[in-house]
Amino acid sequence: MWALAWVCTTALVTFGSMYLWESSLLTGIAIVLSLAVGVGMVLANRKFVNAADELQRKIQLESMALTLGLTVVVGLAYSQLDTTNLINADAEISTLVLFMGVTYIVCTAINNRKYS
Repeated sequence: MWALAWVCTTALVTFGSMYLWESSLLTGIAIVLSLAVGVGMVLANRKFVNAADELQRKIQLESMALTLGLTVVVGLAYSQLDTTNLINADAEISTLVLFMGVTYIVCTAINNRKYS
């Protein structure tokens, strides 16, 4: 539920400032709200992992470690491709977030099969 709430507040910041209001103050408030909900999501995820059994904690920890490592390595390479003009488009954070999500899902699926 926290992840859904965070996605909604992120959408509110993006689309609210484009279509619902022109106020920098409202945009700032929406960003603070999104940050607060994001912190709540992180804490809920921590609680979820801590409440899991030992095997699930191991699966989650390995998946998160691989995701973090791959995201840093791929993200820096992606940024370097942009700064050296080896790609035509600008490196966008949304692409990296998508990569991170897919990597986490794949790593979790692989680890679940590995340990089942």
